Amino acid sequence: MLYTILRAFHAVSENGSFSRAAEALQVSQPTISAQVRELEQRYSVTLFERRSRGVETTEIGLRLRAVTSRLFASESDAEELLTEAEGLSHGRLRIGADSPYLVVPLLGTFRRRHPGIQFSITFGNSEELLTSLMERRVDVAVLPEVEHDSRLHTVVVRRDRIVALVPVGHALARRRQLGLPELCEHSLILREIGSRTRFVFESAVKQAGLRLGATLEIGSREGVREAAAASLGIGIIAQSEVGADTRLRTVPIAGASLALTEYAASIAERRGVRVVRAFLELVAEQRVAPEQTRQR
Repeated sequence: MLYTILRAFHAVSENGSFSRAAEALQVSQPTISAQVRELEQRYSVTLFERRSRGVETTEIGLRLRAVTSRLFASESDAEELLTEAEGLSHGRLRIGADSPYLVVPLLGTFRRRHPGIQFSITFGNSEELLTSLMERRVDVAVLPEVEHDSRLHTVVVRRDRIVALVPVGHALARRRQLGLPELCEHSLILREIGSRTRFVFESAVKQAGLRLGATLEIGSREGVREAAAASLGIGIIAQSEVGADTRLRTVPIAGASLALTEYAASIAERRGVRVVRAFLELVAEQRVAPEQTRQR
């Protein structure tokens, strides 16, 4: 019984509502509500704050979700092992990524190779993705500059560089490069705190003994591009995320180490799971610059 009500709790926390959890588990909403209520009453805890548009997992609920994520990931791994003889004909791959630009083409190739595999994609900044990976809410995270962690296995996807993004009509659009001191005199458009692009850029500014002027914080790459196109400031963005936007021009930033490396990361102990292994092998095949697979 505990397993069943933990499954109900996990589905509600993952989906953010009782109705979506009921759909995911293919049971009625009253059944899900009763199971979660039983769990809360049995242990005298509040796992969710009920809101008008769904639920928010409480602090103790988040801690429990970290446990149930491991529990149900282990269940999935066991099923993978027992069905391995059937080949990679079915299964599910959950991908987390900081942008669609690298991961979507990879998943297109993966789908052609393994049409029976279902997959889902969630997007977030580096901090959010690492949390999802460690809590086993995603199987693989594609993100920049993964810090050393023996619990993780990583494969290089590609090298990238942070650039300045300016409207084509801006005076700086004609420049061949920009220095950090000059950039800091302008209004800048940065990603939210937790973004690795922002962290690397601000670290370079601090190391150069400079201070940022006015900044506009926007929580998505698309938002940075639109704000730059609207002349709200100079965007700071990874080169690969610019896209083919004729309203904008990228200008290299000189005199600073602004390199980014994108990795595909999995939990080290899950690197052998068939669907995870197949995706990481694809990444190793198709990365832009040949690199060594790293155990970190």
